[in-house]
Amino acid sequence: MSDVTEALIVIDVQNDFCPNGALAVAGGDEIIPRINRLMQEIPVVVLTQDWHPEEHSSFAAMHGVEPFTQIEMPYGPQTLWPSHCVWGTKGAEFHPDLHVDPADLVIRKGFRPQVDSYSAFFENDHVTPTGLAGYLRERGITDLTFVGLALDYCVAWSAMDAAKLGFKARVLEGACRAIDLNGSLAASRAAMMAAGVELEA
Repeated sequence: MSDVTEALIVIDVQNDFCPNGALAVAGGDEIIPRINRLMQEIPVVVLTQDWHPEEHSSFAAMHGVEPFTQIEMPYGPQTLWPSHCVWGTKGAEFHPDLHVDPADLVIRKGFRPQVDSYSAFFENDHVTPTGLAGYLRERGITDLTFVGLALDYCVAWSAMDAAKLGFKARVLEGACRAIDLNGSLAASRAAMMAAGVELEA
C-alpha cells in the first residue's frame, strides 16, 4: 500500500457558485489560486461537482415558491434553491481558472431528482453513499483537507461526514466562502467543531 495518506477534497468550485452564477457565493472565485497551489502540495486530489437534473426537487421553481424557502422533504428539512448546476449547462462546469488536471477523481452529487446532496460522502438522506469513502479507504487515505464552496453547506456537511466516518478532517476556511443564510455560517462552524473537524485559516 502507498504511504500517501492525505487527500485534498475540493468542493463544488463551479461557475454557478461563483460571481454571476445562479447561486453565487460572494468572493467564490477568490479562493481558486490558493486551491490550485494546494493541489501541488497534497498528493491526492478529489473534486466534487454539484450535478442536478433540470427538474430537481431542491429547486424552488419546482414548488412554485421563492428561493431559500425551507420545506420538509421525506428525508428532513430542505432549503429550496435557485435552479443551479444543471447538467449540460455552463453553470455546472468547473470554474475555468480551477486546475482540473491534477484531480485523481471527480465525484458528481445531487443527480438523483428526489434527494439533494450537500456532502461529498452521502446524499441528504444520510444513507445513500457516493462511494467516496470506499475510494479513499482503498487508497489508504486517512487525512482529509476540505476547501471550496460553500463553507456553511457542502463543505461543512462533507467535513462532518468525514469525521463521523473516522477520517481526520480539517477545513481551510480561507480557501472557502460561505452563503451565510440566516446564521448558517456560525451554526455550521459550531457543528463542525462539535464533530471534531479542525478549522484552520
